[in-house]
This record gives sequence, structure tokens and C-alpha cells, in this order.
Amino acid sequence: MKPAKFHYYDPETVQELIPLLGQFGEDSKILAGGQSLVPMMNFRLARPQHLIDINKVSSLDYVRLEDQTLAIGTLTRQRTVEKSDLVREQHPLVVEATCYIGHPAIRNRGTVGGSLAHADPAAEWPVLAMLMDATLVLQGPQGERRVSASDFFVTYFTTCLDPSEILVEVRVPVLPRGAGWAFLEVSRRYGDFAIVGVAIWLTADGNGICTDVAIALTGVGPCPVRARTAEQRLRGERLGEGLFEHVASAVTEELEPDSDLHASAEYRRTVAGVLTRRGLVAAQQRLGKG
Repeated sequence: MKPAKFHYYDPETVQELIPLLGQFGEDSKILAGGQSLVPMMNFRLARPQHLIDINKVSSLDYVRLEDQTLAIGTLTRQRTVEKSDLVREQHPLVVEATCYIGHPAIRNRGTVGGSLAHADPAAEWPVLAMLMDATLVLQGPQGERRVSASDFFVTYFTTCLDPSEILVEVRVPVLPRGAGWAFLEVSRRYGDFAIVGVAIWLTADGNGICTDVAIALTGVGPCPVRARTAEQRLRGERLGEGLFEHVASAVTEELEPDSDLHASAEYRRTVAGVLTRRGLVAAQQRLGKG
């Protein structure tokens, strides 16, 4: 298969890039890692008239710590995040989740910003952004704007990005000191997209009482889902197997997934509850080790 004809551009700076987006808008697509876009173009599911390759815009490739927040440029490769000592020190959950993305060859090319902007409801980076209440920095001809992860994802493969904008950075708060964490998912084969996945972090006081928690799930709806009701049932309670079973049931009741050729809605709900319970156990065991 071959893509339809298109015009190709390879700007070297953001200042060159933004006017192209403003000029071509909906008729353009941004090429970074190309792990999703190129197959779609080859099958002619996507037919952009203008392809804007940002691989020479080196200013968008970075990972740095700013005010207890990991600032990650949109062009940063997933493999860079996986191997980063800074990310491993400040947010081991991000490293753990990134290792589930495809295979090393995929992560060598795939970018953080590309995964977020593609908004696949079964992908790992969108659920990480939702879990951590990440801020996404967008830039276009009208300037810069910042949106929360909960506002960024709209539905299947759809975000609030205007056609004339690009996601330039994601800002992920670091894990709270001493937090426990876990990332688990079920897929048909290792490296496949998740049928269901869960990401968790929690903190507790010296008596084992949960002081804060976040639970997010992937593969269970058109966007990543925060299990707000389940989180509320954990806060202020003593951590333990009985509580975890109760919370897992709350997650099962809270979700309304769709059925598809990979799994029924009931199967997804059941697996989501099981993974939540296992994730909470793993996160509790890691308390104080972050």
C-alpha cells in the first residue's frame, strides 16, 4: 500500500512550524514518530494534503524537572523516557508504564506527544496524563494555551487540539514522596494495545491510613477514566485486602465500557476490578520506596 499524494515540509524551529499549521489547518498532519500516522496513510485512512515533519525541531525533544513537575517535550522518544535516570528517580510509575508500549523498536521512534495527540483510548500515555492531572501545553498562531488532561481528551482518537495547534509539552507532577504505585494491563500478547489497564498511586500515614490516591483506567471507554468514586472510598481508610476488594467492586460498578471484537463490556468491567485490586496491593507494598 502507498499513501495518497501530499506536500512535504520539514521545519527546523517552532517559529517555522506554527505558520505552516496556521496556513494548512485541517489539510495537514504532523509527522513525529509516525507509528500510527504512516500506517493510516498507507491504508489511505488518512489523506493529508500537507505532511509537516517535526523531527528536525530539536527544541521539542527534552525531559527536565521544573518545580516538582516533569516537563517533557512533544518530540521526546518513549525510549528516552524509559531510560531516563531523572524520570526513574522522580516518577518510576511513568517508566513502568512506558515499558508496556509496544516493543523497543516502537519506543525508539514513538514520541510522547504523538501518543497523547493520537488519543488512542487503550494507550498508556493518555492514562498516565489522566492519572497525574497532567497539564498539556498547546501552541498555535494565536499563542500558547494550557489545558488539563481531563479537558484535553474528548472521545475516541479526538482531543481539544485545534487543527492549527500542536502539542508542544506535557507537564507531569512527580510522585508524592513515599508514594506507592502500580501499572498493570491485560493484552492478547505482550506489546499489544491493552484490553484493560490500570494505573495507581497512593500515599498513607504511619498507621496505614490512606491520605491520598489516584486511580485511572485505560481500555474501558472512549477516553482514559479516573475512578473518582473508588478513590473517595480509599481516602481516610486503613489499607488492606478487605478495603481493596470493596474498592475493586466500586470500580466495576462505576465503569460503562463498550463491547467490541476484542472483549465484551462485562469482561472489561470484571478485568478492571481484578486489576484494580492487584494494583492496590502492589502499590501498598511499594509505600515508602519511591
